[in-house]
Amino acid sequence: MTYQYPSHGQGQGYGQGSGQGQSYGHGYPDSPTAPVVAGWNDDRTGWDTPTAAWSTPPTRARVERPRSGEHLLDVRDLWIEFATRDGVARVVNGVSFHVDPGETLAILGESGSGKSVTAQAVLGILDTPPAVVRSGQALFSGEDLLTMTPERRRQVRGQEIAMVFQDALSALNPVYPVGWQITEALRSRRGVSKAEARRRAVEMMDLVQIPAAAQRIDDYPHQFSGGMRQRVMIAMALAMRPKVLIADEPTTALDVTVQAQIMDLLATLRAELEMALILITHDLGVVADVADRITVMYAGRVVEHADVHTLYGAPAHPYTRGLLASVPRLERRGQGLHSISGTPPNPVAIPAGCAFHPRCPYAQQMCRMTEPTLLRIGRLDRASACHFPPEALDARHA
Repeated sequence: MTYQYPSHGQGQGYGQGSGQGQSYGHGYPDSPTAPVVAGWNDDRTGWDTPTAAWSTPPTRARVERPRSGEHLLDVRDLWIEFATRDGVARVVNGVSFHVDPGETLAILGESGSGKSVTAQAVLGILDTPPAVVRSGQALFSGEDLLTMTPERRRQVRGQEIAMVFQDALSALNPVYPVGWQITEALRSRRGVSKAEARRRAVEMMDLVQIPAAAQRIDDYPHQFSGGMRQRVMIAMALAMRPKVLIADEPTTALDVTVQAQIMDLLATLRAELEMALILITHDLGVVADVADRITVMYAGRVVEHADVHTLYGAPAHPYTRGLLASVPRLERRGQGLHSISGTPPNPVAIPAGCAFHPRCPYAQQMCRMTEPTLLRIGRLDRASACHFPPEALDARHA
């Protein structure tokens, strides 16, 4: 079995920026031309089982870390642990990524992969204890967020880096009008008058396309639909005009149509405000039309990084291939859904070697013994943490 995916720039494109042909994005899970990922057997019951070991994989170049101050936000080799009754949970293990103004980075992975904890550490809102940041850097304009004084971090949080949290109904205060919540930071940090704060609240609600903003500014969260509450959360995060916006599962519990509206809104605001956007999600369909680059996490580690076209068209890591193969497709209507066997590992007892090897159809003895390094593939901004390059995985299904 081989890959079947569109030729980029010829008739079909993955994102809004392709400018040609069909765009996948929110329609990607139902797209009849969604990529067929190598690795599934013909009876569609699961992964093909490798029957032969490969030779020692060829040496690939290590991923070069950018110099300090080169990117707007540059997270380097971040390690985070939690003290639990069962032992030390290694939740984030050497995570690195960067994002620049006007760019969208999607951090993708199953629940428990360490995505949200990474973002919370960058923003400085982890509960410590039980969380402990063992090592790493989070450079914002060359300044390390992890070693800032509490006062300096407070200046950055909300004003320079803001976050849209999961579940807007829980995140919003039910006893205050939404207009008051949107402008709370403006009043407390910039001392704007009550009248000016009210004007800015209406302006922000208009910006995120809440209808009749002037009439709804005194409404409470329960008076809004799920999609409108999410827009309120985005308005709150953008009230201080941050340079970086972190959106943590911004489409959770929303229907498909509203998901598309929220993602289109985030993409539009990113372009208009020239900010960097970090999108945390487990939904492949959500990120296809918005992200510029994708970082895939598993068991607290980055297992693959690539631009959106490359990752969707030719995934390098077995985990990424499994995620893409699990996306529903129209031509499979009436058939069982694909899935990756097993469950993500307990962070207290991450397996030796490659953490994905118990679920990986390509796993060999070296995968069980030696942890793979994130290595660059070719000359592109592309890397994979697998002992075997994509060509070796493809050869199993040639």
